[in-house]
Amino acid sequence: MTTTEFPSAAARAAAAAALAEDASGKDITTEWSVPEDLAATAEIRTRQSGIAAGLPVVAEVFAQVDPEVKVEPAVADGARLADGQVLVHLSGSARSLITGERTALNFLQRMCGIATLTGRYVQAVAGTRARILDTRKTAPGLRALDKYAVTAGGGHNHRLDLAAMVLLKENHIAAAGAVTAAIEAVRRGMARTGQTVESDVEVQTVTQAVEALDAGARWIMLDNMPVADIEQVVKVRAGRADASRILLEASGTIRLDTVPAIAGTGVDLISVGALTHSAPALDLTMLLTTGPVPCPR
Repeated sequence: MTTTEFPSAAARAAAAAALAEDASGKDITTEWSVPEDLAATAEIRTRQSGIAAGLPVVAEVFAQVDPEVKVEPAVADGARLADGQVLVHLSGSARSLITGERTALNFLQRMCGIATLTGRYVQAVAGTRARILDTRKTAPGLRALDKYAVTAGGGHNHRLDLAAMVLLKENHIAAAGAVTAAIEAVRRGMARTGQTVESDVEVQTVTQAVEALDAGARWIMLDNMPVADIEQVVKVRAGRADASRILLEASGTIRLDTVPAIAGTGVDLISVGALTHSAPALDLTMLLTTGPVPCPR
């Protein structure tokens, strides 16, 4: 479920889209106010503590703005950051550095923010068996980067997209008629297409969870269930001969103040949409220092 490989192709496409959106080729403010031959250095620094994620995106942004800009990360993704710490050193054309500044910071602040919030959830469940998962509640067009940032913070990835695995949610189950009917329909679909993929079944009650277990489900999502009900399902699983083959996942409006108790029930996974849809951006700044020699052109 987890990959820590940086999604280079996704970063390249996202950077291109963001720079086009910003009309980076027509930065009239910079063109009219900054000398064309001025060289400069710059640093991207933190204004608060957190976890680093997205350093390679900075290099991608500036490579597209101006391949001659030199980008030197001072830390690696996943590193713990202190307030005032330098993340990146940059040098090159002052115009290029200023034009790419906001786009680079937008990516880096978002990704560091996701990693930082994920790290807090991971720390909150430390000492339990539970792993923290993300969801598909990502920014449109930025899913690969959002999910990468989760792994930089110590979390794990749930499915990347609709084709990655089966996730029977309440509307699928309602359309199929019942939990068992939905599970059996998926099995028929796998047999018909020759595909074998992981399947996760969402339930809202203990009764539905037992039905899913009896139907042979191997991964069950306990959605918005009270802690007492989650504990009951964990006990039911423990009494089954195939208990070691069954994953239990908690989900639904999980917060930092509630996740320790949920993890304490004995669930294996906890999926948290807030990691990507509500993570506050990490406060970063880029400070420019003009260089002593003209920029070579």
